[in-house]
Amino acid sequence: MMVNMREVAIIGVGLTKFGERWEHGLRDLMAEAGLNALNDANITSNDVEMLYGGVMASGRFIGQEHIAALLADQLGFKNIPAVRVENACASGGTALRQGYIAVASGIHDIVAVGGVEKMTDVTPSEATSALGGAGDQEWELGQGITFPGLYALMAKRHMHDFGTTEEQMAAVSVKNHKNAVKNKYAQFRREITIDEVLKSKPVADPLKILDCSPISDGAAAVILAPLEIAKKYNDTPIKIAASTQATDTLSLAERESITSLKAAQISGEKAFKQAKVKPSDIDVAEVHDCFSIAEILAMEDLGFYKKGKAAKAIADGETALGSKLSVNTSGGLKGCGHPVGATGVKQAVEITWQLRGEAADRQVNGAEIGLAHNVGGSGATAVVHIMKRIN
Repeated sequence: MMVNMREVAIIGVGLTKFGERWEHGLRDLMAEAGLNALNDANITSNDVEMLYGGVMASGRFIGQEHIAALLADQLGFKNIPAVRVENACASGGTALRQGYIAVASGIHDIVAVGGVEKMTDVTPSEATSALGGAGDQEWELGQGITFPGLYALMAKRHMHDFGTTEEQMAAVSVKNHKNAVKNKYAQFRREITIDEVLKSKPVADPLKILDCSPISDGAAAVILAPLEIAKKYNDTPIKIAASTQATDTLSLAERESITSLKAAQISGEKAFKQAKVKPSDIDVAEVHDCFSIAEILAMEDLGFYKKGKAAKAIADGETALGSKLSVNTSGGLKGCGHPVGATGVKQAVEITWQLRGEAADRQVNGAEIGLAHNVGGSGATAVVHIMKRIN
């Protein structure tokens, strides 16, 4: 229950290109995104009072722990409190929520939130092992299942229960790649076809390589301030109308259902209530499509479609760019890339650009309300933010 909380706005955003960034290290990527956000907010590092950094597995990927102090130092945030936030693939979204709470509570006025991951300095098998820590190591990964395997189980059950087809799942990837072509920050700026997805290398039946998000490097950052003073820094601040989070069991086997993410359902319901809007009010959404089936589940869990109806709707083009609800305009995790600690913050950056009218060729006309949905693991954590343009 929120009592006497201040309204919070995003006053600055910054992003790096996502992809295989061989020429840059983690600190370089975060510095680039952070400085872009500071410039966008028209402030300097001396104005920032607190830093939250979303990072999932820097120890496994680059051998570096104690990341918060490193990021603060690299961004010139001298002697301020800095906290690393780890919540698997929802690390970035959770960091944003922590920043939101710090400003809403009145403890801090200007808060920086960053998300970063440098994933390509290890072999694919080492990266797979690191990402597997987002699941239940003892009861899932230790028994031989992979992370794609967990989502493959969800996909198989969804196909069994609702008649979802591999072609419909492939349509998610096709849509998101098409959007990524229009995003200069995206890892994969090329269109693909349903047939290419279906014929791509099998990973975990029924998922193929083109159903899966990639291993990526990248960083994103946002600057938060109380809404009442936001226009002092930026002429187009974006209000965070809701920030919610929920959890579920870490193990997939212990869930009530494997065709729904209860944490996403709960956080979504709370977010709509907090923002005083309905799913039908959302103009643009960034949802967590780590696998093609994940976007289908998200669209149902968040209430955009009834259970079993989202796959056909996506395949029919109902969530394409320029539709009543445009989903994953950035290209999503699949097309834009998925540096796990950065993803949740990148989603907020994309929604901010959309609501400001600054999304270039992928701009959603008249976008006023946006939603970001960030998931950790196979659904043990879900974070939802709803943002509004200030007229």
